[in-house]
Amino acid sequence: MTAADLTQPLVGDPDLERTDHPAGRPGRDRTRRTVGRVLIHVALIVAGLAMVFPFLWMLLTSFKTLPQLLQDPLAFWPDPWTIEKYIDAWNAAPFAQAYLNSIYICVLAVVGTLVTASMAGYAFARIRFRGSRVLFIVFLATQMIPKQVTLIPFYLLMAELGWVDSHLSLIVPAMLVNPFAVFLMRQFVLSLPKELEEAALVDGAGRWRTFWTIILPNLKPGLGALGIIVALDVWNSFLFPLVLLNSPDLFTVPLLLASFRGQFGSVDYGLVMAASAVATIPMLVAFVIGQRRILNSMAASGLGGR
Repeated sequence: MTAADLTQPLVGDPDLERTDHPAGRPGRDRTRRTVGRVLIHVALIVAGLAMVFPFLWMLLTSFKTLPQLLQDPLAFWPDPWTIEKYIDAWNAAPFAQAYLNSIYICVLAVVGTLVTASMAGYAFARIRFRGSRVLFIVFLATQMIPKQVTLIPFYLLMAELGWVDSHLSLIVPAMLVNPFAVFLMRQFVLSLPKELEEAALVDGAGRWRTFWTIILPNLKPGLGALGIIVALDVWNSFLFPLVLLNSPDLFTVPLLLASFRGQFGSVDYGLVMAASAVATIPMLVAFVIGQRRILNSMAASGLGGR
């Protein structure tokens, strides 16, 4: 054996292979990834529990009796369980009328928003005219203005139209002025292939027919998600109904709940919690049913990079 042979590494030598490529590295990387995923899931679980706990506390408190609330207000579980607070809350205030008001305002606002937002989104996405980009940017920039800033001008406008103490002041603006809805529908239209419209135009279809027969049916996923988002926003709206509505028979659920708290909040918290649960459950059910549709629609709309 020569000196040159001694200086060359031995092929297949396990000791040399372990020196050049540590055998434990893939295992350590896998362990790090597993630990990272576990920590992320633990953090998400803790955050989820922190968000759910207030609602769970409200729900359990609504089943407690008044003596338990006075003697042991920090008790977590009701002892005994009772549904009397729900019966008392429903009878203490005109919840049926408020529910009817909120439902029909919500339905009209959602339907109107879906129609106007889809039409405006299609126009901004496909119809090019002078100043279209500037107009869209200005329209979208209005979303950055807090609603509280526009409250007084909005009230004066509704007073000029004679819509103060009328549900029209809540329905019509919700249908016509929703920058987020227009932006979302524009993104959905941009995600559709232009060949669909070009084929319709070749067949002699105009803009209106193309929109109603080609574009609108393909916007169903986005329309479903947008409908849930708008319904949640309209149902939970409080500031503008508080300023614009004066008659108790026109009150919506959040507005009635606020007056309910003012009347009974300092006496029976169980009653207030029961009323809050009754007001929250419909939108909670709607969100649970439609949350996957909302997430899928947001991902498919191209909001990340269109």
